[in-house]
Amino acid sequence: MRASWLLGMRRTLRLGVETASHSPVQMASDMLLPPKQLFRALLRAHRLHLPLEMRSLGDDYVKAEFRRHQHIDNPLHIVGFCSQWKMYLDAILREAQNSNGEVHGKSLDPHLIDRFSDEQLYQLYELKLATNDVFDPKKAQSKPPAPDNSDDTP
Repeated sequence: MRASWLLGMRRTLRLGVETASHSPVQMASDMLLPPKQLFRALLRAHRLHLPLEMRSLGDDYVKAEFRRHQHIDNPLHIVGFCSQWKMYLDAILREAQNSNGEVHGKSLDPHLIDRFSDEQLYQLYELKLATNDVFDPKKAQSKPPAPDNSDDTP
């Protein structure tokens, strides 16, 4: 009885060591899409869930980023790149599902911005300028609500 228990424990420990020996890169890469499938899924999500102006800007940005990272050999960079784009894809799909097809976005975490390199900050600034060129508040279809003055008058 004791020998079978020890044998069972040994198998359990071996399985624990085998699963623990997977690096974080390996675990993350198991959940990611291959780059080409991810690229296509991003363009499809843009086509189905973004307004025309956002789609145009998003498609151009996705294509440029994937082109820039096409010849990366470091597996850590590839996994980091794909995981960030997968999180973006999941966010688009989640927002589209929860808001009847309208994607609203979210603010960047200030702690994340603090970790950006100079090149990433410059790219973010370029993205801001590009969105300002595309979005003209004078042509916006929705207006902010007018102030309610009914409380001030008796």
